[in-house]
Formats: sequence, C-alpha cells, structure tokens
Amino acid sequence: MHSKLALAATAAALAASVTAQGIPSFSPTAIKAHFIEQFTPSWSERWSPSRATKEEKAGEVFSYVGQWSVEEPSVYPGIDGDEGLVVKTKAAHHAISVPFDSPLDPKGQTLVVQYEVKLQKGLDCGGAYIKLLTDSDIGIQAEEFSDKTPYTIMFGPDRCGATSKVHFIFRHKNPLTGEVEEKHLVSPPQPKVTKTSALYTLVVRPDQTYEILINLESVKSGSLLTDFSPSVNPPKEIDDATDLKPSDWVENPKITDPTAVKPADWDEDAPQYVPDDSAVKPDDWFDDEAVTIPDPEAEKPEEWSDDDDGEWVAPSIPNPKCAEGSGCGEWKRPEIANPEYKGKWFAPLIDNPEYKGVWEPRKVPNPDYFEDNSPADFNKIAGIGMELWSMTEDILFDNIYIGTSESDASLFASETFSIKKPLEDALEEKDKPVVPPTTGADATEPDLRTAPIAWAKYKVQEFLDVALVDPVEAVKSRPQVAAGLVAAVVAGLGFVGLVFSLILPSSTPAPVPAKKSKAVAAKKTDGVTPDVAVAEAELKDAKPAGGDKEEEVKEGVRTRGKK
Repeated sequence: MHSKLALAATAAALAASVTAQGIPSFSPTAIKAHFIEQFTPSWSERWSPSRATKEEKAGEVFSYVGQWSVEEPSVYPGIDGDEGLVVKTKAAHHAISVPFDSPLDPKGQTLVVQYEVKLQKGLDCGGAYIKLLTDSDIGIQAEEFSDKTPYTIMFGPDRCGATSKVHFIFRHKNPLTGEVEEKHLVSPPQPKVTKTSALYTLVVRPDQTYEILINLESVKSGSLLTDFSPSVNPPKEIDDATDLKPSDWVENPKITDPTAVKPADWDEDAPQYVPDDSAVKPDDWFDDEAVTIPDPEAEKPEEWSDDDDGEWVAPSIPNPKCAEGSGCGEWKRPEIANPEYKGKWFAPLIDNPEYKGVWEPRKVPNPDYFEDNSPADFNKIAGIGMELWSMTEDILFDNIYIGTSESDASLFASETFSIKKPLEDALEEKDKPVVPPTTGADATEPDLRTAPIAWAKYKVQEFLDVALVDPVEAVKSRPQVAAGLVAAVVAGLGFVGLVFSLILPSSTPAPVPAKKSKAVAAKKTDGVTPDVAVAEAELKDAKPAGGDKEEEVKEGVRTRGKK
C-alpha cells in the first residue's frame, strides 16, 4: 500500500513539474548508426507500403490493405512533436519496409536492434515485431514485400490466445545442403502489454551470445549455440534405424511379489468413516423444524399463469428458527475416521529380477552432421520490414536503432525513451480511477450491475463481519447470503477461495442494514442466491476466452443454479 501511495505521489509530482516547466519538445538525435529512424517529415521518402498479396494455409488470398500513418501518440503523449509509425486498421494485414543506404554485414561485430512500441489500445491478438530483411541481388522489392520475403532476424512482441512472447528468430544456412532453417529462441521472455512506450533491445555479440532487454532491463541472455530450436548444429550421432529391441527385453523395473499373501485380519469391506458413538444430540436441536421454509415475504408475480406455468411455489429460505439453536431436522451422528479401515489390499512390489533397463537403439555417426561455431555471422541485412496482422489498431513504432554499438544504442535510448517513459507513466497513474474500498469502515457497496463479483464479495465480507460478532444475527439479517454460502459448500469447493480470501475480519465490523425490500419470487422453487450471481458473472468474464474455460464455468452455473 505504501509503495502504491509513493508511486501515486511521485506521478502527481512529476505531472505537476511537467505542467510547470512545459512538455519537452522533440528534436532529432545527432547519434549516428547504420540506420536510425525517428519518423521525421521525410519518412515517406524512405518507407514504402507493400502492394503484395498473402496466401494463407487454407488457400485464402489477402492483400496488405492495412493503413499506416505517422502521427503523435493519442494516448499518454510524452514528448511534444514526437511522431511514430502507427498501424491504423483493425483486423487487417499490414506490410511496410525501408531499405538501408547500404547492406549491414554483422560478421565479426556486435549487432544491436532497438525500437519502441506503444500499444495505445493494448494488444488483444497481433504482433508488433520487426524483420531485418536479407540482402539479395535484386534488393528488398518494397512493393512486393510479404511474409515470403527472406529475412535474417525477426524480433519483437507477439500476443494472441495462449501465445505471449518476445520473438527472437534467426535464419541459418546449412553449410552442407544450403537449406535455410529458422531457429527459434527457447523460452522467450514475456512482452510488456501496456499503453505506455516499451523499449525492446536485442544484442548479439561476436562470441555467439545474445541478450534481450525490455525497458533497458535484461530479461533473457544466453548462447546462439544452445538456446535455440532446432539447434544450430545437429548431433554427431543419431539412433541406428536398423537396430530393433529384442523380443525378450524386459523394461519393467518392478513386479508384484508373487509370495505375498493378504493378512487374515485385513477387512477390505470396512467403511472409511463410521458414526461417532460418543456424539450426543444437543438439547437445543429442533427435530420437528424444517431446515428451510417458504419465504413468507415472497409474492406471486402478476404475470404468473397457473395454467401455463403450473402451481406457483414460494422460494425457500433458511428457517430462522434453526438459528435459535444448534440445528433443525433429523439429527444424525457425525462421522469420524474408522480406525479399522485399511482399504483394498494390494501385494507389494519388488525388484524385477529380469529387468534389463530402458532399451535404446545403438548410435551411429550422423551423415548430416556439421559444426558451425559462428552462427552470429548472419547474412547481410538490406533493410527493415514490418509484416503484421492485428486485431488491435493504433500500435505505434518509434526510435528504431540498427547498428553495432551498444553504447550508442544506450545513449539514443537516454535521449528518447528515458525522457518520455516517466512522463507517460505519470499521465497513466494520474488517469487511473480511484477505487473505493470494499472492506473496512470506509467500505462502499459496489454496483451489482457493473461489478457483480465485487458486489458478491462485499456481501460475503459483510456477512462474515457480523457473523464473527453474532452468528445468529448474521443469519437472521442476511438469510440469502447464508443460504448462498451453504449451497456453495454443498455444490463443491468453488466458493472456498473467495471465502478464505475474505475470512479475515475488517478493523471495524460492517453495520447491519435494515431489510429494504421483499424477496422477488421466480418461476422456480429457489431464488437466485449470491453464489449463482457470482457464477453468472464468471461466465460473462470467461466467454472471451472460449473453449474449455467457458464450458467449465457453464457447468458451475448449472450446478449452483440447482441448489
């Protein structure tokens, strides 16, 4: 809490400072590199959108109709006049490229790729990566640039469904066959999905190591020789395809002990639990009272038709009489663990005397083996391309650096990203809504329509606060919440996480409000309890995810609705 308050105070102070001193204005950098792009007014003389088509696996052909624009950020602007290249069309294929003045040869030197991404509307499903295009005799052919255009490196964030990663892919040429194969980084880092600028930096050094930084912080590093799949170099030996496992080879390390006999006193039919013979029915147990009763305040709806809907039955509520004692209905002894229970008997396992181990075919030399210890000597790079599809528009690219100096890239970032980032963060923090507390003396009841889950949590916390002081009063004053909690326990453990997250009492117990309205009856014998409201809200939240998650929540709603 203190850290959040400190952050808010810092953001407010920074915002006030910016207001007092004025927003910094953009000025082009004086830093030199093989390629630097800040999208100054002459950008259109360098960059060219593609007019090619793209064929998907299903045979569909798409054109790159997505529009590009160079403009200032519309969300949390940091530097006045600082423009970037923006993906403008939602759910469309985009492609644009720029050639270098001369090819960049990474052989024997450090390669640095750095650029900013600003996800002004988030990133639901799409990419924000760039491609370093491979040099060729015919150039990059900007108007024909597509997903088929050869590239040397692909780097940057990508997110859709279960995929959320920062790509680092390089294309490597097999020295024996000449075949080019993509090498994908194993366990790539997660991207920063924020509406403020994020800086992505890739450094590949001549010693075959790499490093990925996000917002100037190292998030992944390693070796080109060991961290990619498929690996750069194939194995020296491979399995002999002609070697077959012998028919008498035994791979089971354990067997059932053939000499074992079930003990004579082992009773497999003994129950796991038995009634507690020492239990005594409480004196204040009401045998003749029902656990639930029809709600005396419920009224038959005016639109109810006995002919069409059948006989109307008032919804049930917990019997308030039960709260005056230990319980109602037929009393049954509680069950305890049966000390005689042993379960089904199984013979113990012993070492298999015939066990020979896990069989593996013998190894033979790999005829396709080669050894390339310098994969960082990438093919020459002729330019940059962005070939993207995204369900979210207004993705902004800015301050691209392609060069060979880590210090220059860092200095470039200090002139650009390091200035705008704190300003954007301050605006974002200032823009965050003030969330009223849902627990404690200052708690405010959330709106059921706009925040059903928060409302249900508030009601449960309110019930628990009162129950810790006076359980009987809690049930009397909030019978629907009590019924909902009981129903949730009976239905399963779906509500346990919520209850335990709220079980600790507030510093001041919530006051007990007076009942404001009569219960509204439905066309079923039971009314909708809070746990059903929560489940329905969970279903609403789960629908965008689809698939198994939605079916899982639907089943929860059906189960809770039957209670």
